[in-house]
Amino acid sequence: MNSTAHGRVEPTWGGDATDNAHPTPQANAANAANAANAANAAEDDTTGAGNANGGGPRPVDAFRALHHGRSPDDPLVLPGPWDAASARAFVAAGFPALATPGAGVAASLGYEDGRTPPAEMFAAVARIVRAVRPLGVPVSADIDDGYGLPAAELVERLLETGAIGCNLDDSGPGKVLKDPRRHADWLAEIRASAGDRLFLNARVDTFVRGVPDVAAAIERALLYEAAGADCVYPIGAPPAALPVMRAGGVKGPVNMVASAAGPADVLRNGFRELGELGATRITFGPGLLLRTTTALTDLGRSLL
Repeated sequence: MNSTAHGRVEPTWGGDATDNAHPTPQANAANAANAANAANAAEDDTTGAGNANGGGPRPVDAFRALHHGRSPDDPLVLPGPWDAASARAFVAAGFPALATPGAGVAASLGYEDGRTPPAEMFAAVARIVRAVRPLGVPVSADIDDGYGLPAAELVERLLETGAIGCNLDDSGPGKVLKDPRRHADWLAEIRASAGDRLFLNARVDTFVRGVPDVAAAIERALLYEAAGADCVYPIGAPPAALPVMRAGGVKGPVNMVASAAGPADVLRNGFRELGELGATRITFGPGLLLRTTTALTDLGRSLL
């Protein structure tokens, strides 16, 4: 994957941009951090989201900056590690940040998607963070629908893992959509408890719960943005829904899920097309885990 797909942020101010042919993940994260708010960067490391180097901009600021100032053909691509080993592999490949997939972590622990006990999910996220934090790579975590925890407790437990952000579903047990206004109120409580210490990616589950009307997704996305979400995630949305959502008033970063199957050049073209339609960042759900386990199965068969 080329360096622009990893995380190079195009400047939105005057001057020339430089493009290193092979930037390290540390350099990518540092460049993004330099674009973050300097006042926020002064906060110390006691929040659980501070800089592992003991000074300078916080990882959460670097992560947030990666979502802004991007050109349409250069969405942020975030791979989803399911354990410490996969996290280190993605960092070695050059990615400046990671976003765990709930379904992928669940599978790695032997659970169905959405059935991971909270304690095990938080412990798994902590192991992933511990594996890459010394390298300066921030990690956002998929924590399903928040496990019914009060906002303040959820924030505290997430920060204890070292994660700098989270995905939060707006459907719960039984895959039933939550009331969007009540969910927005809960997101606002999380924002109030977290302040700017966490990047909130609010999932919009209408498309995967049998509601294809884009207007329903727009309603939820606007409510969640107003509640303080940094990004909205209309999981399962068809690409054609992106420009409709943008025209409907969704202004902030938008996360889209992409397939992890196929040749690398085809995948990269798909990322660019989603970016040009309005996507800010690309994730894969459990797709990278599934591709990896398929390769392992093939390897195993070849050894018999």
